[in-house]
Amino acid sequence: MKIIIPMAGIGSRLRPHTLTIPKPLTKIAGKPIVQRLVEDIAGVIKQKIDEIAFIIGPTFPKNTEEKLLKIAKDLNTKGVVVVQKNALGTAHAIYQAKQSLNGPCIVAFADTLFKANFTLDTNTDGVVWVKKVTDPSAYGVIKLKDGIISDFIEKPNNFVSDLAIIGIYYFKKGEDLRTEIAYLLENNIKEKGEFQLTNALENLKQKGAKFVPGEVSDWMDCGNKEITIKTNTSILHYTKAEGQNLVAATVVLENSEIIAPCYVGDNVVLKNSVIGPNVSIGINSVVVNSTINNSLIQDEVNINNANLTNSMIGNKVIYDGNFTTVSLGDFTTLE
Repeated sequence: MKIIIPMAGIGSRLRPHTLTIPKPLTKIAGKPIVQRLVEDIAGVIKQKIDEIAFIIGPTFPKNTEEKLLKIAKDLNTKGVVVVQKNALGTAHAIYQAKQSLNGPCIVAFADTLFKANFTLDTNTDGVVWVKKVTDPSAYGVIKLKDGIISDFIEKPNNFVSDLAIIGIYYFKKGEDLRTEIAYLLENNIKEKGEFQLTNALENLKQKGAKFVPGEVSDWMDCGNKEITIKTNTSILHYTKAEGQNLVAATVVLENSEIIAPCYVGDNVVLKNSVIGPNVSIGINSVVVNSTINNSLIQDEVNINNANLTNSMIGNKVIYDGNFTTVSLGDFTTLE
């Protein structure tokens, strides 16, 4: 089984955090989003992963490829990194990894996490992961007939279905998908100004491919700050329920309290502080004289005299709640 991960978007809704780190490499409870995504997929497919192809953007930091290849290596599989030079739609992004589109494939867009209880049926031509939503107009959706997907509709203006496509797909024959996307590109067939994966899926269906839904129990987005913090909270609760230890053995506690669930990484120092619930603090960080809850804090952060809630702090930040002088970059928000 191969996994193709389109992740070339610039993550504008999550700025300033995505100015230096691609959104899929943002850590949620200590792990990059894309790593959690691949691990979740592995848990559903229960098969050996032969290769992970990552599709990145042309302006990503130079060390992005190194980080992605390490994620693949840590999962005992081969990693491939390709660049989508122009943002021309979902189908165009996938096609950049055309060399990997053969045999059984999973395509998963790296801005979402999920929880699912179903087992992947590899005897079908394809599976489309879906979730019921209250407002389907912002998503591609599917219609069903006798348990088989009868229609793929991209962001419908009128209600046709509440089963939204979450951005994860299984294809029994990746080469068939490659052929259909190539047809779209060669004939300049676009919808809403872009080459859409739903059009390739519709073409496959018209040629006899049968797709079934794989409905997930939870779909966690990582689009902007607010929903990323919410996703962090969800992951903390799932991880705690699974019995995993979330606080590193090397954490130093001095007159401080951690209210579960919280992730606290290696070599974190907490002094005179109350942390939690629903907080992640990355490695090598120091928190002094602070109260923090419902927040996501990355690595090597130094926080003093803070009272934070629903906050997101990037890597290597120095924050003192008693500040009188500041140096703030683009897209920074203080409320």
